[in-house]
Amino acid sequence: MRIWLTAARPRTLPAAVAPVLVGTSLAIHVGHLHPLAFVAALLGAMLIQIGTNLSNDYSDARRGADAEDRLGPVRVTAGGLVPPRQVLVATYTTFGLAVLCGVYLIAVAGWLLLAVGAASILAGVLYTGGPRPYGYEGLGELFVFLFFGVVAVTGSYYVQRRSLPWEAFVLAIPVGVMIAAILVVNNIRDIDSDRRANKRTLAVRLGRERTRSMFVAMLAVAFASGLICWLAGPLSPWLLLTVLAVPLAVRVARTVWTHSDGPTLNAALAQTGILALLYCLALSAGVLAS
Repeated sequence: MRIWLTAARPRTLPAAVAPVLVGTSLAIHVGHLHPLAFVAALLGAMLIQIGTNLSNDYSDARRGADAEDRLGPVRVTAGGLVPPRQVLVATYTTFGLAVLCGVYLIAVAGWLLLAVGAASILAGVLYTGGPRPYGYEGLGELFVFLFFGVVAVTGSYYVQRRSLPWEAFVLAIPVGVMIAAILVVNNIRDIDSDRRANKRTLAVRLGRERTRSMFVAMLAVAFASGLICWLAGPLSPWLLLTVLAVPLAVRVARTVWTHSDGPTLNAALAQTGILALLYCLALSAGVLAS
């Protein structure tokens, strides 16, 4: 069980939960909550995240990206803890369960959710799988922004209200940027091993110093863009609740800016995940209070 929990990477699940909370909070602000649709969206997002983690574990091992010199936590396929075929079966099973959640959402919100779900699963598989994995071409952060931000927030709103207001897209910006920042820290940590494995992430392409600057800029953009729906829209100053996460953001930014060793960056990676969750919880609370 511990090995499979390691493979599922439960610490990444807040990145799947947070955008669903933000999209649903906006839907509640407009009308009533549909609890089953919320639960199905939440479970579906978590299952797609776990399936993506399993798929990446399998694909990175096949491509040699998870070598013995990597600084992050052990990967079960590359580490020989689970046979590759079992990891692949677990991947298919997890995505299959996500599809069951999607079937319910299609029934209550329409066939548009079929395209959204299929695209999300495909993006998860092709991150490190397929003939041209986009995670190896420096496009990981862009796809994280699109699927954890735009798709997840607007999709969570859509299953509640069956509409797509501009506020949902605006709130998706800080969410997507904040969650993409988690991947940036991961890639800064792995920049040397990724370079040796010919995994040309954005960090490998830009170099460590410029990627650090990008990370700090992304945090600033997230906090600033989260206030747009107050400054230019219908929501209230309660959105300023997100400022409560600024001290943690400053601490994480300072750590990423000044350290290059694996253990410290592993801690910074976990803190960035906590930051993203706290920020999204504060943003959701601000929306609900508006």
